[in-house]
Amino acid sequence: MALDETTAAFAAAAAADGITFASRTFDWLGEQGHVGLERVARTRRDPALVAPAKAAIALLQAIYARLRGDESVLRASRENLLLPVELVHEATGTVVELTGPEHFTSFRAAALGLYTDDAPVAFDLAEHRALCAAWAGRSDGIGRGLAAKGFGFGGVQRQRAYQDSLRDLATPAMGHPPLVRIVAVDEEGGALYRRHRTLLAGLRPS
Repeated sequence: MALDETTAAFAAAAAADGITFASRTFDWLGEQGHVGLERVARTRRDPALVAPAKAAIALLQAIYARLRGDESVLRASRENLLLPVELVHEATGTVVELTGPEHFTSFRAAALGLYTDDAPVAFDLAEHRALCAAWAGRSDGIGRGLAAKGFGFGGVQRQRAYQDSLRDLATPAMGHPPLVRIVAVDEEGGALYRRHRTLLAGLRPS
């Protein structure tokens, strides 16, 4: 099942259980990456965001460098090129990402290798690192012949790995709960929701 179909079925099953997700964008989550995150965090002038935003930006800079991204491209990107987020629980601000096999690559492993064990994420880092090791031989080649902004020819998977980290790290840095990642490999969306129902119990109305 395609990931967009899985996402729709997941959201429908959640809605039937009292959890409503919506699709939206955030001004701090765009193609400018950590450059845009820094710009937006500064404009907020919120003291509570200073420390987490600085930590997230520093780590994202390191990840972008490890993935051989060209930061000048981030700085030249438009501020309004925002990345869509398909599953946002508006009542709590919780972001849920369904993560298919195309995300489990050696590049994602390289990015996850820079996360500390206490990184503010709501998923099992060890599990995701292990899945990268298991899937990289197949997933690294996806989009091999395609160019990606900031990463050049054949850079699609490096861009995906960076943008996954951007979502992971920017979300809590900007005052949202830690991002929830759910592994979505060959499983129908409704069944996927039901298997993770306990994990998402805190999002159901009391």
